[in-house]
Amino acid sequence: MSIVIAGVVGAAFGEGFAILHESVKNVIGQVIMFKSVLENLSATLESLESLVKEISRLNVDLDLPEKEIENMAKLMKKGAKMVDKCFKIQQYNIFSKAYYAFKIKELNDAIEKFCKVDLQAQILRTTLLTLEGVNDIRKHMNLKRFGLRTLSVSRPRDDIVGLVLPLKELKMELKKKEEQVLLLTGLGGCGKTTLVKMLRWDDEIKGIYGGNIFFVNVSKHPNLKVVVQDLYSRAHEFPNDEDAINQLEQHLNQIASNESNKSNPILMILDDVWPESKSTIDKFAFNIPDYKIVVTSRTAFPKFKSTYNLKPLDHEDAMSLFCRSASVNDMSFYVSKEKIEKIVRGCGGLPIALKVIGGSLCRRPAGVWKSTLKRWSDDGHSIFESDKEVLACLKKSLEFSDEKSILKEYFMDLGSFPEDQRIPATALIDMWTEIHEPNQNDDHVTADLHELTTTNLASLVKTRKDVSAVSNYYNEDFVTQHDVLRDLAIHLSSQDPITERERLIVDIRGNKLPEWWMKQEQQPINARLLSISTDELFSSSWYNIQAPKVEALVLNFQTGNYTLPEFLEKMVELKVIIITNYGFFPAELSNFQLLKSLPYLKRIRLEKVSIPSLCNAPVPLTSVKKISLFMCNIGQAFGNSTIQVSDSLPSLKEINIDYCNDLVELPTWLCEFLSLERLSITNCHRLFALPEGIGNLVSLKVLRFRACTELSELPESIKSLHKLCILDISDCLSITKLPKHIGELHHLQELHMKNCLRLRKQLPTSIVDLKQLELVVCDEERAKLWEPIKEILSGLNVMVAKEDISLDWLQK
Repeated sequence: MSIVIAGVVGAAFGEGFAILHESVKNVIGQVIMFKSVLENLSATLESLESLVKEISRLNVDLDLPEKEIENMAKLMKKGAKMVDKCFKIQQYNIFSKAYYAFKIKELNDAIEKFCKVDLQAQILRTTLLTLEGVNDIRKHMNLKRFGLRTLSVSRPRDDIVGLVLPLKELKMELKKKEEQVLLLTGLGGCGKTTLVKMLRWDDEIKGIYGGNIFFVNVSKHPNLKVVVQDLYSRAHEFPNDEDAINQLEQHLNQIASNESNKSNPILMILDDVWPESKSTIDKFAFNIPDYKIVVTSRTAFPKFKSTYNLKPLDHEDAMSLFCRSASVNDMSFYVSKEKIEKIVRGCGGLPIALKVIGGSLCRRPAGVWKSTLKRWSDDGHSIFESDKEVLACLKKSLEFSDEKSILKEYFMDLGSFPEDQRIPATALIDMWTEIHEPNQNDDHVTADLHELTTTNLASLVKTRKDVSAVSNYYNEDFVTQHDVLRDLAIHLSSQDPITERERLIVDIRGNKLPEWWMKQEQQPINARLLSISTDELFSSSWYNIQAPKVEALVLNFQTGNYTLPEFLEKMVELKVIIITNYGFFPAELSNFQLLKSLPYLKRIRLEKVSIPSLCNAPVPLTSVKKISLFMCNIGQAFGNSTIQVSDSLPSLKEINIDYCNDLVELPTWLCEFLSLERLSITNCHRLFALPEGIGNLVSLKVLRFRACTELSELPESIKSLHKLCILDISDCLSITKLPKHIGELHHLQELHMKNCLRLRKQLPTSIVDLKQLELVVCDEERAKLWEPIKEILSGLNVMVAKEDISLDWLQK
């Protein structure tokens, strides 16, 4: 039923918003425990305040269910009471803290989705159709409907070493009125990005700029549309660079002025600007009152008069950071202070070098320390004067022992993915297992992944700490890497001639292919790993390349349409293909049928693509054992079919589907894969039903439906999955009960049911037959349901999940 949002229901919505906003304002400065999540909620409410006012002003007739708006109004009023309760929770009550922190985050997510997606889209569509002056309205709504993302950068740790004084000095420079642009420069790895993150979260700076602080990662070869788009919600696409900049300028002008004609200062942080991308600074230099830009760069651009040079750490701070990274206190019985100082001096005060080299020595035996000390003694020491010297220093940290030499291979593989992008942990696991550890399982490789992160050569961002720790679940985790370390990985991979390299990393700008690729007498390349990255101007005009030994192919692109290259079908040794679209909307993928020519292809990972039909004309992939789909449009691919789809994938053991929002109902043909051992469907919020035939998947060992919020029940046929060891329905908000005969899952060892908020009734009586059940992960309310069961299943551990509230995983 359509309603007038500014009517009775709209008034309730506005009232709920106002009550919640006022509660957050009253509590935010007084509750330290919830400071981070309340700040995030406050920022969301502030960014949406103008939208709520616009709703009332326009009196727009919206095609939204009245009940949906009423529920949101009630949710916000309930949220206000919950925020008030935060003030009363004691510091030591960690369970209540975790519960309320999660509930606040959940409330924040719900408000953002409702206002930034459902409501804004309806306002725009209805306004354009029904009000006069369409052109003026479109312009006005383009300014109002998308709140800029002021929280697009994570808060730094509180114990950062050596940046307190630089932060103070940088703030003094920023307060000067003379120049619009403040350039923060220094060597790669000296802490520039960390410093501007500290600036963004500094209380004094927030007092000046409020919520008008924006953070943009520019990088070496930026796509200006994408850079601007990343400031907005991801529901908008600009037709060209000029339009993106114009709309951003208009929006910032709107923020800079208010009804009282008082200026609202704005701070724009442009991080990691290279000489190749310095023109971006000029494009962001809008003529807006009290608008400041802070730029970080390794290059001291002479045109900017206001410059702050971030120097390396002094000796005391460098010693402190190194000792923490190397856990020197644990090694003090055989490492003298003099020896440590020798290594620290060799690092030249660079935080990245201190952390990486310190991490490489953390808890290592005395022999490793002695050999490291010898290398420093041979080379002497000096403060770094160039990025080349930084790379030379970090290269020493990669001299692993023979049994750990594989870590160097893993490290170099990280250069296969684009700069400043999150790397899915499972993509790395797929690649490493097949090309480096073919005789090992995934669990063996994950142990090496953790060791790589403990040496500070990469960072593992875990989004689901409640599940990763207990069931080796990495589907939602990511790996990030400092750009200096990425440079090192690519540098090390590029030492041999192109045709002899183990891994070949190709970065194509526009349609300009490398010269060696264009030569008619091109020799076959011997690379086992081939990575090809293209930008938004690439037209999929491929030249032939001979790469018969490639075992892993990584394709990174940004265009709306992408054609797989014809030479792919001649990569007869290919085992893993990873295809990732780094644009904002799913891209059309063609030439998918080429994969049928690859006899050893075992793993396929597709991200943000609209994949062709898998059922009407199945592509025979006889060796494929794992398929992963992330943020893909799969409605067409998963359509119903009378064709025996399973015949085209006879070896399939694992399917992972994550954030595929057009998946509404699981197709019946999926139940034909009788050899399937792992089925993971997560964050598919529109999935509401499962076929009864899911009980036919008798080989299943792991079954996950995490965060499928509309899924209302599990079929009773699930009782036939007698080999099932792990069942995960956490964050399935609509599930009200467990299957009556769940007790027939005699091999079930883990059950995850955190935040199944509607599951409040007594557990089925057959639950006591789960004799092999060792672990239940749930929230406090669900834990109460298990109290009587624990008396019968004496070996059962019921773990109340402590939700991790960090939003670091949202970063690129």
